[in-house]
Amino acid sequence: MKASPAKWVAKTALFLAILIVFQAVTAPLGMTLVTGSLVNLTLIITVMLGGLSSGVTVAILSPVLASILGIGPKVLPLLPCIMIGNVVLVLIWHYLTAKLNLPQLATYILATIVAAGLKFIVLYLLIVKLLVQNILAVAPPQSTILTAMFSAPQLITALIGGIIATVLLPILRPLMNSTKLS
Repeated sequence: MKASPAKWVAKTALFLAILIVFQAVTAPLGMTLVTGSLVNLTLIITVMLGGLSSGVTVAILSPVLASILGIGPKVLPLLPCIMIGNVVLVLIWHYLTAKLNLPQLATYILATIVAAGLKFIVLYLLIVKLLVQNILAVAPPQSTILTAMFSAPQLITALIGGIIATVLLPILRPLMNSTKLS
């Protein structure tokens, strides 16, 4: 049975609010690995508990709201790339967990590895190889920072987010199903 539009909005807004709180609390502390891991965790939890449309919505709105709130990238051409990377993570988790006929733990581990790897590749190619090296006119200090931000840390934070989601989903799913939002 499909959720009502009001329930969809409530779930999506709840997950988006959680994501913004995570970003707002951790970003000023300069804990990029913590912030990135919590963002990826929230994206995965959103798609797994809120559904594909909620996951994609939060994946797209996350970098925009982070930028508006001053806790995200100031280089606006990065936003669509980050959106695409986030959507890749959400889509992989959604489709692998829906289509694979493996034990849940194996499915979550595989989804974590594949989604983290593909998100990393997408962000690296779009931001480092395309934008930084060919399109954006950024000075070497900024290009070095952007290259460092959108390389290995993206893989690491997506893996950490997926590992934490693997632990939390079996706990959160029954709680979400027992609320009025399900």
